[in-house]
Amino acid sequence: MSPRIVALGGGHGLYATLSAARRITSHVTAVVTVADDGGSSGRLRSELDVVPPGDLRMALAALASDSPHGRLWATIIQHRFGGSGALAGHPIGNLMLAGLNEVLADPVAALDELGRILGVKGRVLPMCPMGLSIEADVVGLESDPRVSRAIRGQVAIATTVGKVRRVRLLPGDPPATHQAVDAIMNADLVVLGPGSWFTSVIPHVLVPQLVAALRATTARRALVLNLVAEPGETAGFSVERHIHVLAQHAPNFTVGDIIVDSSRVPSEREREQLRRTATILDARVEFADVCRPGTPLHDPARLAAALEGVLQRGATPTGRPQTVPTPTVNGPRGDDPWR
Repeated sequence: MSPRIVALGGGHGLYATLSAARRITSHVTAVVTVADDGGSSGRLRSELDVVPPGDLRMALAALASDSPHGRLWATIIQHRFGGSGALAGHPIGNLMLAGLNEVLADPVAALDELGRILGVKGRVLPMCPMGLSIEADVVGLESDPRVSRAIRGQVAIATTVGKVRRVRLLPGDPPATHQAVDAIMNADLVVLGPGSWFTSVIPHVLVPQLVAALRATTARRALVLNLVAEPGETAGFSVERHIHVLAQHAPNFTVGDIIVDSSRVPSEREREQLRRTATILDARVEFADVCRPGTPLHDPARLAAALEGVLQRGATPTGRPQTVPTPTVNGPRGDDPWR
């Protein structure tokens, strides 16, 4: 039986993971962040109170069928309207998801329907059935470098000139999409990252039901680190700093494997330091050539090979069984309602 892979993240980082995972199996589930407040997604959130569709659309495109029909529809949903009118800048897929949400009153049903059009064999799910906001504590914006300021909004956090110390979700105790919890519990491999660390990766471990499922699942858990630090969010971050920040936001969260591009940590001294840091997540470090040569992008085939190696090492020990809170289920479909 083909392995079941669940990938958590958002934006281009999640697209890279999904492009790799689909080379291994057709049983791929994307669990996507829902805090985007910029561009087309931000406009649709403001006007229609929808789950931001941009990252969800990109995940659908990543999993679209390789048939001519699937490739055509992947191109269609990614196409952005030009001009300067009301539709300027909106991708067709964002508008389709917004319309399907209004008709079906359910973000999961909307994604499933559009997924069928694209020939998606796996599934794309929002991590939460409603749009969320992110707030960060940022230092370096005041005359006193020790004083932090609260910055709200994914775009504002991603572009801040200060240093992000900590993030939180608003509301602070959001429900998880129950299909996402089920997917994590039934997975063979769960992959977190790469992506914008504070706004695409860490939000998943701030949803109580999701992090409980991540701790309780018997799936192998892998963390894929970014190839480069990002201007704004993680400017100046070392590889070790990414791990420390994740551990600070999710105490007692562990992974089995951390995948790092070999060129990011070239010396044996640095690698040994990273191995010691990885123990705070109870993880082993896998150094692999996973980047596309000459670019700061993950190569799907190389990342797929690294993930296959993780799968072959078997399930991650989870220790004492844990109870995963079950979200309230409403409606005849058994899907979460859309706010």
